[in-house]
Amino acid sequence: MTTTPTSEFAPRARRGAIAQSVVDSLVVARRNLIRMIRIPEMVIFGLIQPIMFVVLFTYVFGGSIKVGGTISPQAYREFLMAGIFAQTVTFATAGAGAGIADDMHKGLIDRFRSLPMARGAVLTGRTLADLVQTALTLVVLAGVALIVGWRTHENIGKVLLGFLLLLLLGYAFSWIGALIGLIVRTPEAATSGGLIWLFPLTFISNAFVDANQMPAFLRHIAEWNPFSATVQACRELFGNLPPGFVTPDAWPMRHPILASVIWSVVILVVFRTLAVRKYRSATA
Repeated sequence: MTTTPTSEFAPRARRGAIAQSVVDSLVVARRNLIRMIRIPEMVIFGLIQPIMFVVLFTYVFGGSIKVGGTISPQAYREFLMAGIFAQTVTFATAGAGAGIADDMHKGLIDRFRSLPMARGAVLTGRTLADLVQTALTLVVLAGVALIVGWRTHENIGKVLLGFLLLLLLGYAFSWIGALIGLIVRTPEAATSGGLIWLFPLTFISNAFVDANQMPAFLRHIAEWNPFSATVQACRELFGNLPPGFVTPDAWPMRHPILASVIWSVVILVVFRTLAVRKYRSATA
């Protein structure tokens, strides 16, 4: 005797695998966004650190760090902001890892397994929700930057492209956080594991100082750092390169927009593949 699918599952049978994965991912993303709304302190505390960095670097270090061969608080303020934006989107990695580790620890992932949904949708939905939170954080941070004197000097199209590159970098790094969250056993470990490697990545870069002033071996690392490519691209797109700034000869610094896209896409593809594979093995 042949049975007919119930009305609940019939639409799923008619959908393709990719379309169903997209729908499932959006459902999980919606669940995480609702959770963020109900726990607003998650967003508020996520804003405090980047705002502190803006204020501290602007008013404490702005008058003592040389960029473009001179010391200028205004020039450094504009030079700095692309680095702060990039640091903010990458530091969201720790939150993504902690959130997934928390879901694993509470058994929520096991409950998702009992539902007829695409396996990778759990991670994709989580990272999409984190992307929305990152975008909101960037909007607030840009407002704070304008208050302290940051300005852009290019057209709105280039400025928006710069922010899109930042979001792409942040989304790619959120998959690193997802993988860490699946590997460790507790949310606390995920937070530590998500930050410990980010500090050298962001500080051995062109985010806060001119890489031309670094020792040779550090300068080469900074120039080929994927973080630096996005920072350099944003400075060009925002019109924030200081007068007298000498662009390094390294290929990523000469072609930062292309280098930023390539780095972000490579990181996204590699770590999404590893995270989904780890998720499937962890829940098998």
